[in-house]
Amino acid sequence: MDQEFLMPTLEFKGKQFVYSHHLGVPFRELQVVPEKSLPIEGRQPALDDNLIIHGDNLEALKALLPTHAGKVDCIFIDPPYNTGNEGWCYNDNVRSPLMKEWLKKSANPVDKEDLERHDKWLCMMWPRMHLLKDLLAETGSIWITLDDNEAHRFKVMMDEVFGEASFICSIAWQKMYTVKNSARHFSEMHDQIFVYAKSEIHWARNLLSRSDDATESYTNPDSDPRGVWTTNAIQARNFYSQGEYEIISPSGRKHTPPKGTYWRISKSTFDELNSDGRIWWGLDGNSIPRIKKYLSESKDGVVPSTLWTYRDAGSNASAKEHLRDIVADLDDSLFNTPKPVELLTQILSIATDRNSLVLDSFAGSGTTAHAILSANNKDNGNRRFILVECEDYADTLTAERVRRVINGYPYTGTQREELHRENITWTTFNNEKRRKKVMDHIASIENLHGHEYDTIKKQIKDGVLTVTGERAVKDTAPGLGGSFTYCTLGDPIDIESLLTGEGMPGFEALARYVFYTATGQSLDKVGKPAADGLIGETDLFRIHLFYQPDKAWLRSNEAALNAERVAAIEAGNKQGKRAIVFAVAKFMSQKELTARRIEFCQLPYAVHRILGD
Repeated sequence: MDQEFLMPTLEFKGKQFVYSHHLGVPFRELQVVPEKSLPIEGRQPALDDNLIIHGDNLEALKALLPTHAGKVDCIFIDPPYNTGNEGWCYNDNVRSPLMKEWLKKSANPVDKEDLERHDKWLCMMWPRMHLLKDLLAETGSIWITLDDNEAHRFKVMMDEVFGEASFICSIAWQKMYTVKNSARHFSEMHDQIFVYAKSEIHWARNLLSRSDDATESYTNPDSDPRGVWTTNAIQARNFYSQGEYEIISPSGRKHTPPKGTYWRISKSTFDELNSDGRIWWGLDGNSIPRIKKYLSESKDGVVPSTLWTYRDAGSNASAKEHLRDIVADLDDSLFNTPKPVELLTQILSIATDRNSLVLDSFAGSGTTAHAILSANNKDNGNRRFILVECEDYADTLTAERVRRVINGYPYTGTQREELHRENITWTTFNNEKRRKKVMDHIASIENLHGHEYDTIKKQIKDGVLTVTGERAVKDTAPGLGGSFTYCTLGDPIDIESLLTGEGMPGFEALARYVFYTATGQSLDKVGKPAADGLIGETDLFRIHLFYQPDKAWLRSNEAALNAERVAAIEAGNKQGKRAIVFAVAKFMSQKELTARRIEFCQLPYAVHRILGD
């Protein structure tokens, strides 16, 4: 039996009504708002730029599918933690009368007195996780921050949506570094970050930069010409059929695996390593052997851990202070616990490259965009972001923060930016070679960034070396550069809009819509209306659309699939692919069209038929 059917599932009130809700969410056209956008100088706002979308994130995610399905490299979301104090509302337009009756009788916004707040939260998250999964690339990953209010329920739900095999890890992030003595039981100091991959097979994480602390264990007591090394144990607890042989040390002492363990390599492999001088027998030559691991042969970085301190990834307090510096003249009281740029920087370092597309559908104060702009500024990268925010402050706070980060913002005082951080010990300074390496690195930072700051400050505190650039700012903090297009959500693309002529979608929007519904893939580029109506093709299909956003045209014979258009479709189909044609009418029988490998889909009904609505 398939293991998937044996996996435990989470049941909650309303699940049967939201189980397929993401399929019935209407498509809406993304509408550019030029006056709120910040395009590259000399260009018009465009949907291929960074995006900030104002609208319900469920509908916004559905609107992104025709253009971004399977293309997002990294998703970060910071959803409501459902503490009972956030004032979030569950208002998804689920069609079920029973669902509507339940919500009508329940408190909204959701608060601590609501005994069904966990059910509502899960109803809210379920369809959004499905759409986010559809947007992720096969090599992509999703990162979600939560606390103990919903973490355990969320984990079970995500195992069902993404699959247990897609779970990568749960990271403990130290969001606070001071103990609250007023805490009733324990002072909560960490959040959890859940990491899931679209495909565990295809996702590969990056290594983090190697710190001095990470190389502290590498030494060279026997003057090995291959350089400094450390050792790994040769034994392990896991059973290995070839791991029970006897080893004889250079002094003649016999070694078998310690009780309860096995050698983790075969006898032939051990002999090869020993002949190559890669086995360490201890200073006296009698110790249990260990395998040498050379720094020169190690990968260029360290494996990320699942424990992130505030020194690694910032804290809520530092994030609040940073946000206040940028939007001091605005109302930032809505964000008591914004996420720090350092946290997003750590995630970007592990999950993205210089050209990645990153999505944040609970954008809040815009930290994700800030971190991406900062990363691009440092390494001249081309990372792009998509932010979605449903609240009214999407323009006045979320987008405004991004505008100020790009252009600079009003600020008077000392501006500080951390340029380097690493754990360090006094042993480093007792070793001339290591001390020189650290000092040379600091010097390179000063040479690279010295002109940007008034001073470069170096400090060692609590075993951590930090290098910080400081500049006195009198009026405006310098910007990081960048651009974005601000969008809202248009009317739903539905049957009524085509029949009545009210709020009809543009040709490009409908082309992307029907292409996605027919193929499940996004359309990279939409050409102008052609004689054969071709809008794009896949390995198996060619998709055609005959449409104009004009009620009179749609009701005329010009809108129909006729013999002339069929001939044009056949002439362009050199590879004999199956052709799918969207139009409001046809003047040929489907039997005749089938003989020519053409399937006719009547607008607008066929769109909904393909979607399964």
